[in-house]
Amino acid sequence: MKILKKAAAAALVAGTVVAGGVATAAPASAATYGGECGSGYSVVNSKSIGSSGTVFLTYNSSNGYNCAVAKRNTAGSAILIEVGLSISPKGNHWDAYEGDYFTSYAGPVYLSAAGSCVDWAGRFNGGTWYGKDGTNCG
Repeated sequence: MKILKKAAAAALVAGTVVAGGVATAAPASAATYGGECGSGYSVVNSKSIGSSGTVFLTYNSSNGYNCAVAKRNTAGSAILIEVGLSISPKGNHWDAYEGDYFTSYAGPVYLSAAGSCVDWAGRFNGGTWYGKDGTNCG
């Protein structure tokens, strides 16, 4: 009887360690660009939006257009997601903008900016804008 209790206790401890390992081993996934702008667009810049997601700037060399997408790390219930893209300096508004309640990402928004630099950013739930100004000139 004593041997059975030890075996049961050892199994319980092993099960707890395995369960604990499984619960803590899964790291938060980071947003990755998944071709949301369409074929021919490649990521040329990106910026983390806090710990919630990433805003991606892509470019299509065949048509000369920039594209921006703000994407959550993990899709979930709909939240306010915004993305903006402008010829630098943007002034009081974005040249290309999308903002609404989405489960995964806002955008894509497109802009032809040949010979210019661009400002681009994204945000979640009306928080801080994360992006870059005056980049990817050309």
